[in-house]
Amino acid sequence: MSSEKPDARGETLDAFHRGNFHVLQPKGEGHRSGVDAMLLASLVAEEGPITVADLGAGAGAAGLAVASRLPGAKVTLVERSALMADYARRSVALAENAHLAERLSVIEADVTLTGRARVATGLIDDSFAHVIMNPPFNNAGDRTTPDRLKAEAHAMTDDLFETWIRTACAITMPGGQLSLIARPESVSDIVAACGKRFGGIEMTLIHPRPDADATRILVTGIKGSKARLAFRAPLFLHGEDGHAFLERADDLSNGRMAYHRRIGRQTRVTVI
Repeated sequence: MSSEKPDARGETLDAFHRGNFHVLQPKGEGHRSGVDAMLLASLVAEEGPITVADLGAGAGAAGLAVASRLPGAKVTLVERSALMADYARRSVALAENAHLAERLSVIEADVTLTGRARVATGLIDDSFAHVIMNPPFNNAGDRTTPDRLKAEAHAMTDDLFETWIRTACAITMPGGQLSLIARPESVSDIVAACGKRFGGIEMTLIHPRPDADATRILVTGIKGSKARLAFRAPLFLHGEDGHAFLERADDLSNGRMAYHRRIGRQTRVTVI
């Protein structure tokens, strides 16, 4: 990822995937996307036509990264904040993203909506083959930021994973895939929320360096699967002697490869 000089409104135009797409982001407020979003996007590994929902999309980085790497992906960016949804729309409309724009759409909606209220926003039952999410990850009791948008993007509630994964299950096709990135301490909440909704859960701990504790976890699951949970080999972002990405982490972050599931799907889901 690289950043260009912000304009007078305090925005930056950030290049991802070695410049294959760009994202407009607020410089001084809200959550700014980076490596987490790119790793999340790498979890979508389906070939051919596919529908993807990016829940809590922010300015749209993860969803755009999926569209950038997979030419058959149609991606819906779902964001509650009116300001960040506007950034997502403006990002899609950038001239630099013209080659992706027809496969991208934005829905301004609260991920926690249920039933008819959710459907009315355009989040229809059983309509997406993949759902990805990067939910708020800070405990509500942690020290908060004075930036209201950033606080909303980072602070999670006690039932966050239950409500978000409930919606993910509702809108995912049978046999479809849920993918998310979170902090390792949320593992128990994630497993509980997946419950009987998503099985075949695979988890990968992400470590900044081989000698550092994990700071993130990648999770995938298949709707309706009965397969057991699996912990995969850890993913290291950097070596012991510097800040440069290791080759695999760099490939995942820049759209040169996908992070394929070990078990795979029970049912292949495609969109005609």
